[in-house]
Amino acid sequence: MKIPTDIPVLIVGAGPVGVSIANLLGHYGTACLVVERNLQVLNYPRAVGLDDEALRTFQAAGLAEAMLRDMIQNVPMRMYTAGKRCFAEILPSTREFGWFRRNLFSQPLGELTLRQGLERFPHVNLCPGVELVHLVQDDEGVTATLRDAEGAEHRVRAGYLVACDGGRSIVREGILKLPFEGRTHPAKWVVIECDHDPLDAPYTALHCEPQRPYVCLRLPYGLRRWEFMLFPGEDGEQMLQPEKVRELLGRHVAEPDKLNVIRARVYTHNSRVAGAFVVGRVCLAGDAAHITPPWIGQGLNAGLRDAFNLAWKLAWILQGRMKPGLLASYHEERHAHAKAMIDLADLFGSVLSQRNRFVAWMRDRFFLSIKNIPRVRDYVLQMKFKPMPRFTKGVVLNSGDARSDELVGRMFIQPNVEREAGRTQRLDDMVGARFALLSWCGDALAGAPACLREQLERLGCDHYVGVRSRSIRSEACSHVPVQPSGTVIEDVENTLHFWFQAKGVDWVLIRPDRFIAAAGKAGDSVPQLSTFCETVLPPTGSVFAGSASASEQSRLPAHA
Repeated sequence: MKIPTDIPVLIVGAGPVGVSIANLLGHYGTACLVVERNLQVLNYPRAVGLDDEALRTFQAAGLAEAMLRDMIQNVPMRMYTAGKRCFAEILPSTREFGWFRRNLFSQPLGELTLRQGLERFPHVNLCPGVELVHLVQDDEGVTATLRDAEGAEHRVRAGYLVACDGGRSIVREGILKLPFEGRTHPAKWVVIECDHDPLDAPYTALHCEPQRPYVCLRLPYGLRRWEFMLFPGEDGEQMLQPEKVRELLGRHVAEPDKLNVIRARVYTHNSRVAGAFVVGRVCLAGDAAHITPPWIGQGLNAGLRDAFNLAWKLAWILQGRMKPGLLASYHEERHAHAKAMIDLADLFGSVLSQRNRFVAWMRDRFFLSIKNIPRVRDYVLQMKFKPMPRFTKGVVLNSGDARSDELVGRMFIQPNVEREAGRTQRLDDMVGARFALLSWCGDALAGAPACLREQLERLGCDHYVGVRSRSIRSEACSHVPVQPSGTVIEDVENTLHFWFQAKGVDWVLIRPDRFIAAAGKAGDSVPQLSTFCETVLPPTGSVFAGSASASEQSRLPAHA
C-alpha cells in the first residue's frame, strides 16, 4: 500500500461524512488522503434517512443519481398513539432544494457507492486498514503518524486534517482533548434488520406505546428495520439472543421464526456537541463533532451539512481563493445549528418515547386535536419545525438593508431551469461547483470595473447567470444582457420569478455550498460585491503552506 507523504488534506475516517468530503474535494480539484482503520465497510444497522440537503450535497459531488439507485424516495413518517391510531403522517410536499425531503437508504450500500465515487479522482487516495496514532500541528500544517494493517508506520505531512473518526474520536478525545458536552440517555435500544419484508407498510412508523415504544420502517431491497426501547434491568446483549429477538418481533409479525435477521445491534442514544469544530488546522466533522439521537433522522444529515460547508472552504483556501483565517467560519456556521438539531431530537424523543401512561394519554389527545387546526397541523406535517441553517456571520456579507440581509446565509432554492438551447436541468448542475452570480432580468455587473470582474474570477465566480422569465413579456426580460462568459437561463417553472418578486432583490451571489453569500438591488451590486471580495480574497499572489501543487489543482469543474 502506497501512502502519500505530503498531501493538502488528510481525512481520518472513511464513513459517509469523510468520504463525502473526499468526493467534494476531488470534484473541486484538491488532492486528499482518506485513512480508515477498518478494512471493510461496517455491516451494522446505522443511518437510514437522507433529506433534501443531503441529496443536494451528493449532487454537488456528482453522485446523487448513483445514490438514488439504492434509495426509496419520498417516504412518509407516521406517528401512532398508544391506542395505535395514526395522529400524523409527515410527507412534505416541498422540493424547494430540488429533492424530496424524506428518503430512505441502507448505509452499507450508500457507503460503497460513495467509495466507488472516489475512483473518479486520481488525486484522491483511500487507504483502508490504516489508523492515526499520533498528530502534531504547527502554523504551516499537521504532521501525522499512521499505522497500517501490517504494523508499519508512515509519517504524513498535510496542510489540514479533518477528523471524521466517529463519536469516540481519537482526534477529539486523545489529541485535541476537547469537551464533548451533552448527555448520554439512560434507555438503550435494540435495532434489528430482517430481509424478505413481511409487512405491506411502505412508511416509517413511530409507535408511541408506553408498554414498549418502537420504530418500524421499510428499507430498500425488501429490508425492514425494528427499533425497540429497552427497559431498566434488560441486558442489551441478552436481548440480541435469537429467542429474545423472536419474542420482540412476535408482537408485530405473524411468523417471526421465518424472518431472517441479517443485522442486530444495541445502541445508546447520545446528545453531545464538541466545544470547537476548528482547532488550528484540524477540523471535526460528523459524529466526531456532534452526536444526535435518531428521532428526527438528522444524525448523518447533520454530518453531511458539515461536509458541504467544510469541503469547499478547504479547497478555496488551498487554491488561494480565500483567506486561511476564514476556516474558522466553519465552526461559526455549523456549531449552533448542529446544537439546535440535537435539542429538537431530544424534544421529539421525550415526547414520543413517553412511558408514563397518563402523560402519553395527554400527548395523544393533544396531537389528535391539532389535526383539525390547519396551521398547526401543517407546521408538523410539512416539517416546518425543522430548524433551517442560517448564517449571520461567516463567509457572508450583510449590507445593512434588513430585507436583503434576511436572505443572506440561507440556502438558495433549486428549481429546474432551461438554457436558450432548450436543455432543462437542475439549477446547481447548470451553474457548476463554484460561486455563481444570478441576476434577475438584468445584469448585476453592468458598469462594473474590470478589477471587480478580476476579483470575482479569483473567487471562483467566473460564471454569471442572467435569469429570464417566461411569464414576463416586457422589454426588461425579453433580452437579458450578461457578461461574455455568462449564460441566460429561462425560469421554466416560474419559481425564480416568484422568489425574486417576493424577496425584493435583483441579484444573489451563491456560494459553492448553495448558500446565499450576498444579495441586493441592481444599484448596490458593485459596492457589495467589491466588499465581499475584499473580505474573502487573500492578497494577490499569496501561496499557502500545505496547498496542493499546480498539477494537483485542476480548474474548477465547468458548468454542465
